[in-house]
Amino acid sequence: MPVDGSDQRPACDAWDNSRCEGTVHCQPRCPRAFDDDGQPYVVRPFTDDDRAPLVEMYDAMSLKTTTLGLPPRTRERTERWLDDLADEGLNLLAVGDDGVWGHVAAAPADASDPELVVFVHPDHRGCGVGTELLKQLVAYADADGCESLVLTVDEDNERAVHVYDNLGFDVTERLRAEVTM
Repeated sequence: MPVDGSDQRPACDAWDNSRCEGTVHCQPRCPRAFDDDGQPYVVRPFTDDDRAPLVEMYDAMSLKTTTLGLPPRTRERTERWLDDLADEGLNLLAVGDDGVWGHVAAAPADASDPELVVFVHPDHRGCGVGTELLKQLVAYADADGCESLVLTVDEDNERAVHVYDNLGFDVTERLRAEVTM
């Protein structure tokens, strides 16, 4: 339990970061995290070495997990999409001992209100990984001076809409089956 008495445990058992003030070399948010089952992972920026494991994560997703046409349905299109995101976006990965657990991106990164996407490996859904990825992305965007992030979600995806709402996203537009926040 942190020194400040909150019910949030430190993100790492090796040290109590509740009084950490960081340095100029720190990421905007501590990269160490635990999923809801207590499994450790880190959230860090995407590197070129992550391309193949990230494509594998997307290959593991079923067509039922696509939303609004993303991720693309073929490996070739997924690779092109990820290359475009790597070139123009801010990309973060959740990485555990068994590989890539999730991916969040905002593009174009230099826009005042980039659009974001977030996907979690099927084996790690419902454990808080997506929420942490979003918190990390918000912290990075804020540190870069970004004024807002935009996302579009299928309005039937109540779980995602709830998470976005809890993180402070507001509905800005409702279309037939989509919500822009």
